[in-house]
Amino acid sequence: MNCAALLVDAFGRVRESVHEAVAGLGPDELAERLDPKANSVAWLVWHLTRVQDDHVAEVAGTEQLWTAGGWYDRFDLPFPVDATGYGHTARQVAALRVDSGDLLTGYYDAVHAHTLAYVRGLGGPALDRIVDENWTPPVILGVRLVSVVSDSLQHAGQAAFVRGILRRR
Repeated sequence: MNCAALLVDAFGRVRESVHEAVAGLGPDELAERLDPKANSVAWLVWHLTRVQDDHVAEVAGTEQLWTAGGWYDRFDLPFPVDATGYGHTARQVAALRVDSGDLLTGYYDAVHAHTLAYVRGLGGPALDRIVDENWTPPVILGVRLVSVVSDSLQHAGQAAFVRGILRRR
């Protein structure tokens, strides 16, 4: 298996998890939080998608789909255009509401397609390119992409957990 195929498979698993977490949930369930400081399914999926969009656009040298694809306007959230959810307060998490899961999965699927188009063209040497010198050691592309997969799977798992609790009530 080549590196690109491995990354395509990993990001495909994120997509499956995102769709499973959101499937069939209405607006109230998507926004529900298990306690006042907890994250909702909607916020978790939005956040993991924003981070993937941000990170992949940066390494690919493209504009984020959040703005280029009109998703910022479609979501109409009370956040700055560059918000990814990192450092959000409980009040900001509560402010994220969507009319349906289709908006979340639509944005995710657009980011996913962009991600796959990018990673399919990567070979082994490309993954060694330094993409962030703010760390010691500097972060290389392969590590950045694995980090995005890891973070996304963790948040998708959290969304699945919240969904499971909500569906048992």
